[in-house]
Amino acid sequence: MIAEYPDSTELSLDLRPILHPKFQALPEGISEFTFANIYLFRHTHNYRLSRLPNELLVISGQDADNPFFMLPFGLPEEKFLRELFGQYGLMKAVSQSQAVVLSERGYSIAEDRNNFDYLYAREQLVHLTGRKFHRKKNLVNVFIRNNRCQAKPLLEEYTDDALEVLEQWKIQLTEPGDYLAAREALQKMWVLQLCGGIFYIEGRPVAYCLGEELAQGKCFAIHFEKAVVEEKYTGIYQFINQAFAAVLPEKYEIINREQDLGSLGLRQAKESYSPIGFVKKYKAFMNNGAKVATLPSISLSLFL
Repeated sequence: MIAEYPDSTELSLDLRPILHPKFQALPEGISEFTFANIYLFRHTHNYRLSRLPNELLVISGQDADNPFFMLPFGLPEEKFLRELFGQYGLMKAVSQSQAVVLSERGYSIAEDRNNFDYLYAREQLVHLTGRKFHRKKNLVNVFIRNNRCQAKPLLEEYTDDALEVLEQWKIQLTEPGDYLAAREALQKMWVLQLCGGIFYIEGRPVAYCLGEELAQGKCFAIHFEKAVVEEKYTGIYQFINQAFAAVLPEKYEIINREQDLGSLGLRQAKESYSPIGFVKKYKAFMNNGAKVATLPSISLSLFL
């Protein structure tokens, strides 16, 4: 079903029974490495899949004119690794443990700061205690004071309402962003086993969030969070952030709110919630004679 390298296969829902368990077994908690994420952004990044020896898989892609590959399930023997670097040039979403091994093998490693996943303590997002969360809590209070909001689980029967929120969110955009992926996520959330919440004010759907568990079930990743931004709904994003964290099962001690993609505004917003850490990611290249980056020793993951 999955072509043997160097041939490749398109991402399809038929591959979910094969890939989903493999992604769920990964301990690092890299937000890109879920079946839903790879599938929903398959057109954005031109993802394709190939089978390597020893049941390893390679995901290849291309952003604009820049090809790359990813190895979520482990590094192959050196022969295949060099072939992959020779064909694609760049390896993305390199985990910390992979970065150490690749550096030892002589490959050049660089931190991919724009794609670090932000990690938050669920309890902190629920209670917003302390001076560092004072402004967030004030905005939540403003929203609650001005609006009577009803929250519901985002079941399939509310798909049209969530799509209405997404369309209102899209109107505010100057660029398409992740609109297409977010729309397909709603349309296929049941088969992709995504879960979330939807929020109503006076019967009008005004916000939703959607995600799934990561890191062998030890954390929850928010893939999509959309809201109708109007003056009367001031504080809506702060409210749904807190409200959804409050209803998540307590086993999810950590919430992964994904990366900032190098956007200054998004980085400031994510940092304002005082992350407790990051899922660090790296890029790897063939060594061109420049000095290979020296990586610090890798400590155990937050999730272990």
